[in-house]
Amino acid sequence: MRHGKSGNRLSRNQSLRKATLRDMARAILVQERICTTRAKAKEARKFIEKLITLGKTDTLAARRAAFAILCDHSMVSDLFKTVAPRFKERKGGYTRIIPYVQRAGDNAELAFLELTEKSREIITNQKRTKADKEAADVTKVSEAETKPVAATAAPVAAPAKSKKAEVKAPKAAAKPKVAKKLFQRKAGGE
Repeated sequence: MRHGKSGNRLSRNQSLRKATLRDMARAILVQERICTTRAKAKEARKFIEKLITLGKTDTLAARRAAFAILCDHSMVSDLFKTVAPRFKERKGGYTRIIPYVQRAGDNAELAFLELTEKSREIITNQKRTKADKEAADVTKVSEAETKPVAATAAPVAAPAKSKKAEVKAPKAAAKPKVAKKLFQRKAGGE
């Protein structure tokens, strides 16, 4: 019976489920937005919210608890120094799930899982309008016009070379005889 067992197992055993959620939490902290299935997003959200809450209280115990989840010292320091301070005023709701599309292969519902307070603007596969295309073409032309053109100088006469200063290129080495012997052995010769 399943009394009081909450959460989605994601068709994995305990260790694989924990590893999946850990990797998703790491990706969210680095990328600030990931695309995954809706079920995984809902489970990873719990993990990430817990991590950010730990990051808001900068104590040794909180750092050790975060390290137990992330298993990376640089990620833990990044969580406590850059990510968690952005959420100082919030009491929860550090992430959001945005429905996206259904995957072509298995018809799974995909969704974006992102932090609500981001350090940069993230744009995902937006269709370009005609005005955007024209603006891009104009910038390409203006970049081409502003590139410096290589100056064509008159060729400078090279100093006369003496026979002593002249360095001869080594002749191409002949094929080693070992290769011939190997070939003969394979063919049954000698």
